[in-house]
Amino acid sequence: MATLASCLSARPVARVHHGMSDRKGHRGRRAVAPRAAAAPSLHESTQTGADLTAEIIADEKKYILQTYSRPDIVLTHGEGSRLYDLEGKEYLDFTSGIAVNALGHAHPAWVDSVSEQAALLAHTSNLFHTVPQVALAKALVENSFADRAFFANSGTEANEAAIKFARKYAKIRAGVDPYDAEASASAPSDLLAFEGSFHGRTLGALSLTYKSQYRTPFAPLTPGSSLVPYGDLDAVRAALSSGRVAAVFVEPIQGEGGIHDPGADFLRGLRSACDEAGALLVFDEVQVGLGRTGSLWAHERAGVTPDLLTLAKPLAGGLPIGAVLLSQRVADAMAPGDHGSTFAGNPLVCQAAVTTFDIIRQPRFLAEVARKGEALRAGLRAALDGNPHVREVRGVGLIVGIQLDQAAGAVVAAARERGLLIITAGAGDIVRLVPPLIVSDEDIDEAVQTIRKVCAEVLT
Repeated sequence: MATLASCLSARPVARVHHGMSDRKGHRGRRAVAPRAAAAPSLHESTQTGADLTAEIIADEKKYILQTYSRPDIVLTHGEGSRLYDLEGKEYLDFTSGIAVNALGHAHPAWVDSVSEQAALLAHTSNLFHTVPQVALAKALVENSFADRAFFANSGTEANEAAIKFARKYAKIRAGVDPYDAEASASAPSDLLAFEGSFHGRTLGALSLTYKSQYRTPFAPLTPGSSLVPYGDLDAVRAALSSGRVAAVFVEPIQGEGGIHDPGADFLRGLRSACDEAGALLVFDEVQVGLGRTGSLWAHERAGVTPDLLTLAKPLAGGLPIGAVLLSQRVADAMAPGDHGSTFAGNPLVCQAAVTTFDIIRQPRFLAEVARKGEALRAGLRAALDGNPHVREVRGVGLIVGIQLDQAAGAVVAAARERGLLIITAGAGDIVRLVPPLIVSDEDIDEAVQTIRKVCAEVLT
């Protein structure tokens, strides 16, 4: 049987393209150095991969708070769109760490950038200026609608910051002193979001998230938050008519909610409705921004500009980061001390983000994402045609949903056994595909055929 040492020392086949295209684009390849999943002493263990897998999973259940339901595999390393576990099994990764690893695993430029920065400076707090933070802010502002950027550590933190920015802006717009609790109580402070939304799990963002199993155990949530049907402009206007709404939060495409695209007319209507009511429009592009849809920003397709935009997942290529992009009128409402973070925007994560963003923002790269997304959807529609349990294949770019007439868990589990990692969305009846943006045509074909076989076998 394979031992741990042999599993970790086995290098993956250099089969995955890190470049923009699997046709004419650059095809950079890099062998992945073996790296252990735990303490260095484990690397020299003579235990089999299976034995150590069982031991690590037992320790996970013993020492880690059980808020996740994980399959019984232990991942050790990756390259491109491939991952490998302790037992030496290879997986085609169509989860990207839930739309995080946009450049795949161990992208050469990303690895070099992070390694070099780690050897220079990793953290200073926000008490001091650093080069990577300013470089990232400049790149984001100059390639978006925004005038300013604020950094956080995750998507939910970015949304929490946007809530604070919107509420203070509303107080100033109402002509009251935002630091006077009694006077500012009369200013708009309500928040509006949508059914099917996911904005995070911290309390403010959770108040704008729809799933009852996420919300109910932690009630009461933030007062003044409400949800209306996604895509329903009449419901939005009715809610805004109260004059109490400070901001409307919306995902230009819902990811966790089931891969739903409301269409350009809805987003344009939201912009008009917010302008008429004096409310801010916040686009949450944590999952669908930064190239995932084939455009740099998901809202670009509608020709609509928000007042604030939150982003996170793919920005630093796998390291934790969040950001809020703001128009100047919102930025003008904020002052030193109004918000902050110890870790946010540190040099290490910002340098990783500068490198990641510079690759993703290139027009040729984005065009390839759009092309490969079309190929993935077309391949799935053809492969699943005639399966009575598949209702629809939908999506934009490389965020794709397969709507089933039943729970998708069995499909996810069977695909994993065949070496394909996928996840669910919506009410658990949607297969969600969010592969790395550098995924190759060969990877797409392999995934399509695996899904075809799995759906034929397990859907009844």
